[in-house]
Amino acid sequence: MVTLWHEPRPADAPPVGRLDWLLAGVLAVAVLVEGIARPNLAWRPLVTLLALVLIPTVLLRRRRPLPAALIGWGVAGLLTVLQLTVHTGNLGLDSMIATLILLYSLVRWGSGREIVVGTAFVTVVVVLGMYAASTGWADTFGGGVLVLLCAAVAVVFRYRADLWHRRQREIRNQERVALARELHDTVAHHVSAIAVQAQAGGVVASLQPEKAAEVLAAIENEATQTLAEMRSMVRVLRDDEAVAYAPPMGVADLPALARPSATPTVEVSLDASVTRLTRPVDAALYRLAQESLTNAVRHARNATRVEIAVRRNGNAIKLRVTDNGQTTPGPPSAPGFGLQGMAERTQLLGGSFSAGPVPKGGWVVEAVLPVESPR
Repeated sequence: MVTLWHEPRPADAPPVGRLDWLLAGVLAVAVLVEGIARPNLAWRPLVTLLALVLIPTVLLRRRRPLPAALIGWGVAGLLTVLQLTVHTGNLGLDSMIATLILLYSLVRWGSGREIVVGTAFVTVVVVLGMYAASTGWADTFGGGVLVLLCAAVAVVFRYRADLWHRRQREIRNQERVALARELHDTVAHHVSAIAVQAQAGGVVASLQPEKAAEVLAAIENEATQTLAEMRSMVRVLRDDEAVAYAPPMGVADLPALARPSATPTVEVSLDASVTRLTRPVDAALYRLAQESLTNAVRHARNATRVEIAVRRNGNAIKLRVTDNGQTTPGPPSAPGFGLQGMAERTQLLGGSFSAGPVPKGGWVVEAVLPVESPR
């Protein structure tokens, strides 16, 4: 009950639309026709005028469900009190059954507090109306079931809408995580390459000034690629622009990561059978290798060689990235965003992932992915 009391109003209540205006018009015509044509209706002008009060409540029922329900059912309660006070005939119109729409709207779009207050008020009015009608148990039972059925239908639709919104939030969260992973992989790789080139440039400029231009060109190329990939990701986020999607990098692009003359040197070895992979697996292998290379360049102390190898073993693809850097003694540190992102990529595709130091020195990253990605 405490949770319901503090439950916020659902965010899917639409504004007043054509259907609401149509419903209000139909209700107005029904009230006027019944108020004029119904025989033996006591206090005809007053009853008809009070019934017309339901018209604006129909228009307010989505955005202001509690006031609409209190006004509509308040009119029904007022007519019941008048009937009991003056001991006259039935003062209600059959068209006032539209108050059930207000009950539905209260349960469907009201907040937890509004539902508690509104349903309590409606219950009092319903019990008072049944007492005033003095009908048999069958009519009383049928009327109660109708009211409960109306509320139950509202609960069902509210629950379905809540599930839909939760699903949308989960999708947005997944997209946010995927985007963060792509940004980290892309930016970290290129920025690390720029940092390495800049460090080498300081040495080259003093010893071999003629090669400084080559270092600056490499830095410019890495920066240009970084900006291009960042702009491509930003364009995907814009709904109002047409995006020309380029195929993602894959295993065939891994040789471009090789750096035979850099420090550390990067060697890429591909199995000839690693072809015709599904797009998710193909792209994941490239990103895993790229991030592993970035970590080796940034964190491997005194590393002179990084090896990237991709092999196929039956229905699985194995990626292995090793370096010969020096490992820091002591307890292992908590994994960073890079390792966490690589593990998430592998798990999403139904594979396995491991990363850690080797006894003889260096660091090894291994990822095993199925040839066919799970659907």
